[in-house]
Amino acid sequence: MNNVNYQKVCENYLKSLPQRTADVIERRFGLKTGERETLEAIGQSYGITRERVRQIEREGFSKIRPEIRKNKEIFSHFKQVIDSFGGLKKEQDLLDVLGQGKYQNQVFFLLTNEDSFKRVAEDDNFHAFWTTTKDSISQAKKVINSTINRFKKEKKTFSLEELEKSNKDVFASYIGISKEIQKNPEGKYGLKNWLEINPKGIKDKAYLVLKKKQEPLHFTKIAFLIEEMPFSNQKKVHTATVHNELIKDNRFILVGRGLYALKEWGYETGVVKDIILKSLKQAKRPLTKDEIVDKVLEQRFVKENTVLLNLQNREYFVRNEKGRYNIREA
Repeated sequence: MNNVNYQKVCENYLKSLPQRTADVIERRFGLKTGERETLEAIGQSYGITRERVRQIEREGFSKIRPEIRKNKEIFSHFKQVIDSFGGLKKEQDLLDVLGQGKYQNQVFFLLTNEDSFKRVAEDDNFHAFWTTTKDSISQAKKVINSTINRFKKEKKTFSLEELEKSNKDVFASYIGISKEIQKNPEGKYGLKNWLEINPKGIKDKAYLVLKKKQEPLHFTKIAFLIEEMPFSNQKKVHTATVHNELIKDNRFILVGRGLYALKEWGYETGVVKDIILKSLKQAKRPLTKDEIVDKVLEQRFVKENTVLLNLQNREYFVRNEKGRYNIREA
């Protein structure tokens, strides 16, 4: 039933009503304008109370509901679609599917006039959704709780295919009603407070860029890649802003001239001199020039001469008779 004109279907039901009654219902459900109006707004336009508007609406439904319910073909189709998603579907997603992208309000109007479809209102944990069976609600909550526990245990995002291989449409419909589980623009699911799902600001987005690339990047490249991320409404990213933000965040390590890496990759904090000092302390013995250069270049993207120049700092380093370097004692 992909070609049903639900606008005409609704108009046919309303044409038997008095003009004002039909207008009230049309405006309450946004059947003409697409915008649903409140009882208060409609009442003000007619100079009547909101309770009188509610009464008119109720009287109108009492006249047309028996006729609407006779349309077994439409409601059979609605039920078939909802059942294909495991017996429930998030309201907005269901209206998009049934409404063919243009009849969402009309579908909502029809659903509210058939008792076999139950609407569960939005609350702190769940989006509003429609269902055909009570069993589907309890089953959905089991799936949601199990998935949340998996996220908390494994601490990473998953694609739908990784979460469920057999009944993907049903699984997606179940977790789709949860406010705790969300999907990012790359199609990965996780918990709503994870930065991989809802990154906040430049630093979180820079973290995601580096995490994806798995290699140190110059801050100008990071700025460019942030703009290319699929997250919506990303404004122009200034390179200086990226540099200033990352240098203040201990998740990032400046490993070269403008190059940033993630600390979790094993990079140490500090300048070249600090890396040399840490290397000598860890070795607990004097090191050769080449050994020190190798250790520093594991941590920093600098020229060999930069390491050698730091070794000439007699305030911190001393060279013994065998040409090896150690920390100068205080």
